[in-house]
Amino acid sequence: MTVQGAGTRKTGRGRRLILWRHGQTSWNVERRFQGSTDVELTGAGLGQARRSARLLASLEPDAIVASDLTRAVTTAAELAALTGLEVTLDEGLRETYAGVWQGLTHEEILARHGEEYAAWKRGEPVRRGGGELETEVADRAAPVVLRHAEKLPKDGTLVVVSHGGTIRTTIGRLLGLEARHWESLGGLSNCSWSVLGEGAHGWRLLEHNAGTLPEPVLGDDD
Repeated sequence: MTVQGAGTRKTGRGRRLILWRHGQTSWNVERRFQGSTDVELTGAGLGQARRSARLLASLEPDAIVASDLTRAVTTAAELAALTGLEVTLDEGLRETYAGVWQGLTHEEILARHGEEYAAWKRGEPVRRGGGELETEVADRAAPVVLRHAEKLPKDGTLVVVSHGGTIRTTIGRLLGLEARHWESLGGLSNCSWSVLGEGAHGWRLLEHNAGTLPEPVLGDDD
């Protein structure tokens, strides 16, 4: 499949952030809340990482930064192998710490912490399982992304390998959305990514939960 312009880095349209979720783990399959628990990729998850890395490598990234949890490190390593880039690890990109929720299945969380779960889904500030607030996750993760973005060349691309919750809160913060609206950003599938581009008034969400290379935007919105 050929996508016009997908591999072109020098577009003259500012810097680009690719926020890439790690591959599948056994806890993903079991619908267990992982949080900051260090869980490895499954064989299928490694295959997802290799497939996605081939696509993202064609975008000619300039730098890779990743969470230091194993599932993110292993995912990032597949892109590093293709691009020759070093991966910078930062614990600030870890998934949300969720206290007693970690290790529980979705059904167990609903049964034991149903009211807390419902409040979180309504966009209320909730320390899930006694852990971090989503705003606290954004407080630690967004500055990591911005710090590395500042090092990019004018039209450079940064790949950030992290986790679903952390990516969503980081996107919300970089777009300037109120925290209560972050839940409106849907979740990311394993090894899917979102793309933010630098615009005249800050960061813009160009793609969300993507798994293929983008078609060029041709029209009045371009």
